[in-house]
Amino acid sequence: MEPIVYGMSGAAVEDVQERLAHLGYLIDDAETTNSVFGETTSAAVRDFRESHDLGSRPEVDGATWVELVSECYELGDRTLYLRLPNFHGNDVRILQHALNTLGFSCGQVSGAYDAHTEAAVRQFQENVGLYPDGMCFQDTFEAIWHLKHVWADEKRARSKTLGVIGFARAASVLEETVLALAATDPIARNVAGRIWNLASATSEHSGLTLLNDIADAPTQTTCVFELSCVAPDPSAGFGNVTMESPEDLPRRLRTAYDAARTKPPLVRVELPSTADPFDGSFTTTKAQMLAMTLLDALCAAFEPGFEE
Repeated sequence: MEPIVYGMSGAAVEDVQERLAHLGYLIDDAETTNSVFGETTSAAVRDFRESHDLGSRPEVDGATWVELVSECYELGDRTLYLRLPNFHGNDVRILQHALNTLGFSCGQVSGAYDAHTEAAVRQFQENVGLYPDGMCFQDTFEAIWHLKHVWADEKRARSKTLGVIGFARAASVLEETVLALAATDPIARNVAGRIWNLASATSEHSGLTLLNDIADAPTQTTCVFELSCVAPDPSAGFGNVTMESPEDLPRRLRTAYDAARTKPPLVRVELPSTADPFDGSFTTTKAQMLAMTLLDALCAAFEPGFEE
């Protein structure tokens, strides 16, 4: 493209000015009214270029135009997926920030839809019951925006990096929240039973219940968690939470709960695939550790004030 430079006027200049104004750059009213590339437009272009390592010339060349367009995208304006060169821009940064806050690590917020971002999107999609293809269409954007109250609040996001919940707080959660556990296979039933034992030892008034079938859940159940060692069915329509990254597990459990579309909410918890009863890898110690980790995460996820 031919550079847009000082002294020019017309629709191209108007477009540049509108995009710069959208990004917070100040341009004199006389210049915007007449769509003239004047002194304040030049200063705004120079500042934009310098902040994006594009040099300091007060002109809009091809590279500057591409960067200017990318910076004006809002989340949901375009479909995002892994490609070369990577999609990059403001919408990708918003997505990465949201995913990181919700417990699906993209790594550094770079603004580039890279392989790490695609992997986090897949995990998020699986977590909220969407087909995990790593492509951000409207259904994925809607699920992200549905949780904006969590990821858009910087103070809340910083305060919800949770460690091990205290015994007294865990007891309070178990007494005030009606959680139910179901299981699909022998290992999952083993772990579910251990969770129930731990919950009962934590509080004699624990509301956590074991179900033979998810259809047996009491009407007042806050959430049903189905434990399974079997690979998830992408078409099942409900969230699947893996137990990797224990430090983010409470957030991912809560995200799946908030996104659930069933009554009562149903969330699947996928136990580690290494838990094989036939090769000796699934030991009593491992079962107890899984139970302790999951109970702690459940209590943290439903602790009063978690979403405030």
